[in-house]
Amino acid sequence: MTEKGLRVLEVDKTFFGKLTNTLTKMLIPTRVGLNGVLITLKRNNLLKAFENANNDDIEDATKKAGYSKKYEDTYALYLEAIDKYIMDSIYKKVKNDTATEFEKEALSKYYAVVHLKETQYLEYKYRKQKYLLELDYETVNTSNKPKLMEKYKTFYVEKMDTFYKGILKNYSVQLADNIASRQTKENIYNSIFNTLEEYITQILAIKIEIDDDSIYKEIVEEYEKFNVFLAGKLNEVDILEKKMLLLGISRKLFTHSLPLIAAEQCYIKLLKETRRILVNEKNEAKKNNAYKMLIKIIEDYNVKLLSTKIYWDKPAQREEYKVFWEEYNRIEKIEDATEKEKQKEILFIKNDLKALNTKKEKYADVIQYYKNRLVSLKAMRNIPNQFKTFAIKLNGKKKVA
Repeated sequence: MTEKGLRVLEVDKTFFGKLTNTLTKMLIPTRVGLNGVLITLKRNNLLKAFENANNDDIEDATKKAGYSKKYEDTYALYLEAIDKYIMDSIYKKVKNDTATEFEKEALSKYYAVVHLKETQYLEYKYRKQKYLLELDYETVNTSNKPKLMEKYKTFYVEKMDTFYKGILKNYSVQLADNIASRQTKENIYNSIFNTLEEYITQILAIKIEIDDDSIYKEIVEEYEKFNVFLAGKLNEVDILEKKMLLLGISRKLFTHSLPLIAAEQCYIKLLKETRRILVNEKNEAKKNNAYKMLIKIIEDYNVKLLSTKIYWDKPAQREEYKVFWEEYNRIEKIEDATEKEKQKEILFIKNDLKALNTKKEKYADVIQYYKNRLVSLKAMRNIPNQFKTFAIKLNGKKKVA
């Protein structure tokens, strides 16, 4: 699609300028109506082409290829119609101060997406299409046409899946770039979590509704846990748990788009943030909550990610993890729930201590907290420092040592 200039030009305050402005305001409703009719026609053609392209009963390869090409062409024309609606209608209504709050917000989001074109073209390509479909989805959703909505949802979630996977894949590639600065990587982490949350809140619910795939049934419990964090004000620990749940769900939905190496970096990022809160928090109750959250993330990281890891940089690390995994599975068989949680906590702390001991100076406070916790769990003895003084003779003189 060809981009058009979006600058708002100042109109001369002359008679002809005022007359032109008045005529524009009068013509806007007509233009909006024409654009709406055009989008409806293009949408109907698209849904018909989509249905034919996805018809499994068609076995003829040539015919199937023809339907696929027709679908691609109608999809491009459909997006152009929505884009034209924004340029010819919403833009002019905002310019003439006749736009609703929804239209103003829509144009603002449009600018934000277009702004990506110069710096992140791949992300722009996906987000531009995603934005245009979201805009028309709202139109269809408020049309009170159940049959149309049912057809549109199937097309909509299929395309949205493609866009979100593309966006996350792009972030994963950027995360793997060793040239990226710390601040850039921080922004990428935030973008990944925001994109996952956006998908789960806006698309996953629709997919669960229209698709009976077993993979969605598997994540319903985690999805319901995540929904708890969508209401009310969240503290730092709540935000970390929400991010942990997002990563857990992503391991089922975006295995290839957010590959293991990228997801692992996200988990490590969460562990670092939680350790920081644990050390800096002065309130004992909040510190305890941070510690509990840390244990949760360690378990999630080990069970949902490391247990699926095939390639390890160092064979020794793989062997160490095998020992951990065997012990974890042994503990899981313990029937007493309290004892099971205690043994798992001890296992997680000891395992994390091994990793932190290589960076003792950086994590000295966390290491000490872990050791104190192990003592309280009777998994480590606290041996007090002891010393004695005695007198010795050195060069004929009495010294105290």
